[in-house]
Amino acid sequence: MKNKLILAAKGFCMGAADVVPGVSGGTMAFILGIYAQLLAAIRSFDVVWLRHLFKLEFKPALQRPHFGFLIPLVIGLFCALLFFTRVIPLPVLLHTHPELIYGLFFGLIIGSIIALLPEAKRLDISALFFLSIGTLLGWFIVNLVPVNTPDNIWFIFLSGFLAISAMLLPGISGSFILLILRKYDTILNAIGHFQFTILIPFALGMITGLIIFSRLIGWLLTRFYRATLLIIIGILIGSLWVIWPFQLRQYIEVHGKERLISSTPYWPDALNETTIHVLLMMLIGLGLVLIIYTFAKKNEQ
Repeated sequence: MKNKLILAAKGFCMGAADVVPGVSGGTMAFILGIYAQLLAAIRSFDVVWLRHLFKLEFKPALQRPHFGFLIPLVIGLFCALLFFTRVIPLPVLLHTHPELIYGLFFGLIIGSIIALLPEAKRLDISALFFLSIGTLLGWFIVNLVPVNTPDNIWFIFLSGFLAISAMLLPGISGSFILLILRKYDTILNAIGHFQFTILIPFALGMITGLIIFSRLIGWLLTRFYRATLLIIIGILIGSLWVIWPFQLRQYIEVHGKERLISSTPYWPDALNETTIHVLLMMLIGLGLVLIIYTFAKKNEQ
């Protein structure tokens, strides 16, 4: 029972990390020492498991996946999602205090970049090459995605697929991907209000992403760890301007729901109260990530 509670607590930490754009649930799994176990548990839903299901061999089908590890972890993760949609409503705060919330997100991402760079060991020509690829890819992604994305089932499914794939990567947050796709507040509101027309296709996309990407990322990190890590860092760098807190945002109301139609970054021309508060939020986000990575390093030693 104690082990289950510990796993549920670790799941809550992962869920809390991925609710906030800029903090990676994969990074939190690394810190908590369960990343390899998490990938192995996801990969346990394999062809052998499907064969047992098709043959109606329920006992081996239930024994093969690591349910003892996954169930308490998922319960903790789901509790974190409810907490940050019902108790601390981040989707609402994004509209009421966008500068402060985006300032926190910006600091979290800067902290992730600073903390991940030493993992590359050295900054040589090859490192700059892979960083450049990642930066261009990140810039391309944020410019490819329109300001207003559809709420169609196929796009919600795609959002779930990409978000869970990013969550498995150390350094990239699934919520950060949802923010780029303009679906962060949509999904969190759906979780908080149990909107199953959104949650079901999103969950199906997540399941598909787990099956495919857990195998892909395991292979990439085993074979090309440094190159993969540098591309991840580059994506974070290339995507930073989307999270820049000082933006001129314009909204219109469509079917009773506010839609962001334009967002233009600008540099503040005065050191006023808002600017100071945003800078403080950036420093808080930066400090939180660096503290997490410091503990991660101590755990590794």
